[in-house]
Amino acid sequence: MRNFWTIFKRELRVYFTSPIAYALMVIFLVVAGYFFYNSLAYYSLLSFQAMRNPYLENLNLVDMVLSPLFGNISVVMLLMVPVLTMRLWSEEKKSGTLELLFSYPVRDIEVLLGKYCAALAVFMIMVGLTGFYQIIIWSLGQSAPGVAVSGYLGLFLLGAAFIALGVFVSSLTENQIVAAAVSFGVLLLFWVIGWSASTVEAPLNRVFEYLSLVKHLVNFAKGIIDTADVVYYLAMTFFFLFLTMRSLESKRWRG
Repeated sequence: MRNFWTIFKRELRVYFTSPIAYALMVIFLVVAGYFFYNSLAYYSLLSFQAMRNPYLENLNLVDMVLSPLFGNISVVMLLMVPVLTMRLWSEEKKSGTLELLFSYPVRDIEVLLGKYCAALAVFMIMVGLTGFYQIIIWSLGQSAPGVAVSGYLGLFLLGAAFIALGVFVSSLTENQIVAAAVSFGVLLLFWVIGWSASTVEAPLNRVFEYLSLVKHLVNFAKGIIDTADVVYYLAMTFFFLFLTMRSLESKRWRG
């Protein structure tokens, strides 16, 4: 565990002593804030119209602003996470420090978890800063702590899976741009694969629906924690971490 903490702190220091983490956080919050503002502005517009239109009386801030917020944040994550993970292994390989790292008395799993958890910590800070939006919603008189907790749990699990995939792709190449592009492409494929479910026959349609990243976030955004959705994200996370371990072991074996 001592080696894990050493690597974890080293990776965090790299993130926060360079513009990487700060640039990602600013862009993430600006784009997510734009989505939140638009949803809130649209809700306010409909609220004023409801005074004269009886069909708009059942407006709900949670359904119109809070739940969609998690879906909007997940879209921003799709763009930001590949940039967050692209350097984790690619930079080590390009600079030649990966061989030096392997020469130290540390296990591959300690190096992998140290890097992975550092990226996950930066991600959690980014998402945690959006808690300010929850304060705004609660100040408007419609609190839904169950939906908020469920939604952020879904984002955490989704982010954990995103980062695991990005870490794996980064271990395959020494070019950071290639790592980011491939990670984004694979994540996008998992994102949109559910759209093809209606165009194929059973049982392939159910496979496409299950593999869809966005489908499993819907329940979390509604305040529903389904075991099947939790298992899906955890399985994706452990699968790509397992593949990364095999990738590192092959590099150590080849020398």
